[in-house]
Amino acid sequence: MPPDPDPATPPAPPRRRRLTVVYNPVKVEDLQGARTVVADACERHGWEQATWVPTTAEETGEKQAREAVEAGADCVASYGGDGTVRAVASALVGTQVALGLLPGGTGNLLARNLRLPVESLEEAALAVVGGRDRRIDVGLLRSSEDSVPTPGAGDAPEDDEEVFLVMAGLGLDGQIMAGTNEKVKGVLGWPAYVLSAARQLTRRGFSADVAPTAAGQPSGPTPQGETDGDGTVDHSVARHARTVLVGNCGSLQGGLELMPDARLDDGILDAVVLAPRGVFAWVSVLTAIVTRDRRGHRRLDRMRGPGFTVEVAEPVEAEIDGDPIGERRGLAIRVLPGSLVVRVG
Repeated sequence: MPPDPDPATPPAPPRRRRLTVVYNPVKVEDLQGARTVVADACERHGWEQATWVPTTAEETGEKQAREAVEAGADCVASYGGDGTVRAVASALVGTQVALGLLPGGTGNLLARNLRLPVESLEEAALAVVGGRDRRIDVGLLRSSEDSVPTPGAGDAPEDDEEVFLVMAGLGLDGQIMAGTNEKVKGVLGWPAYVLSAARQLTRRGFSADVAPTAAGQPSGPTPQGETDGDGTVDHSVARHARTVLVGNCGSLQGGLELMPDARLDDGILDAVVLAPRGVFAWVSVLTAIVTRDRRGHRRLDRMRGPGFTVEVAEPVEAEIDGDPIGERRGLAIRVLPGSLVVRVG
């Protein structure tokens, strides 16, 4: 029998947790200051000193995050814009390694929806190393330039599916993202999107068919204007639209609740189809959104489900978590419930 351990020998100290920060050098103005803030937070909470890895134009965060997971990181924090967050998260889906959120971009939409600090790097760093793990859903997008793709299946992203955390869609939102000047955004912040939207509002809409999917099977069509009592529809919508958005969460900049029923951990995606024609119609629709009118609006359709297909009559600018991806004619979107761990305060 092995000898009894020496009672005078102290037990080995627990392993200190490891943090990797994947940062976008374009978005980080004071790298040394940020390193100091994160180092202080790690020291206070008994974590190892963080490893810092930059993104590049070719490798925007996913590869760096995968390598961090392989190296034994307990948490990989994104420090950059929403595009960096999405890239890092793509590598963490389906793992036990948590995503940390350090505000460095304009939108910080996932952090806002999680009620995490977006104005203070110090507070955000403390939430990463001193907070707790929370599981959330992610959305998966498959897109096509000429048809509606077949919805994906299974409990992991397929090779041609892109992960999104906040929203994806096409129409006005895609045109706004594609038309926003990066230099203006760097100076003004999120109001740069407002300027871009003002330039896009008068553009014509498009014919769209949006259908909830269950187990890969689309539902049947719903006549225009037919809604449930809470303003949502549970069948497909076919109409002339201005924008179609599918969201994993519903809050935008300025606290605007575009999808008030959306939850990050309910296993359901929410969709809106906006179809205003003219300035006055836009004012009416926006008023219904701002006031959270539960009766709905005849130019606003709300839908909920585990997935959606979107087909438009002609190619329309699309976006995923605020990044423009070019013109598309078809989208297949589904939810992957509880597949991402996030550090929250």
